[in-house]
Amino acid sequence: MAESKLKNSQVDELFEAILMLKNTDECYKFFEDVCTARELYSIAQRLEVAKLLKIRKTYNEIEEQTGASTATISRVNRSLHYGADGYELVLDKLIEKDLEDEKNDD
Repeated sequence: MAESKLKNSQVDELFEAILMLKNTDECYKFFEDVCTARELYSIAQRLEVAKLLKIRKTYNEIEEQTGASTATISRVNRSLHYGADGYELVLDKLIEKDLEDEKNDD
């Protein structure tokens, strides 16, 4: 795989810092300081859009469920098909967790 265009020492250090976080509470504390609420919500929304695309929801269903614009949905869809496969690293696990959570709620 080709090296990321984003790769530099500052981004390396950011990712190393994220990998040092031990749990969700630490993630909240870190990201509240590092990101604006809007940035964090945008990233979270893109991940949710990716999950819904992966399970074959329509653009209309995704727009309704997440509030994402069709431009955002299209951009995420393009990343899923032509990106660095970053979403693929986590989507199956997240979808599996969602299904397990739903099963436990019943």
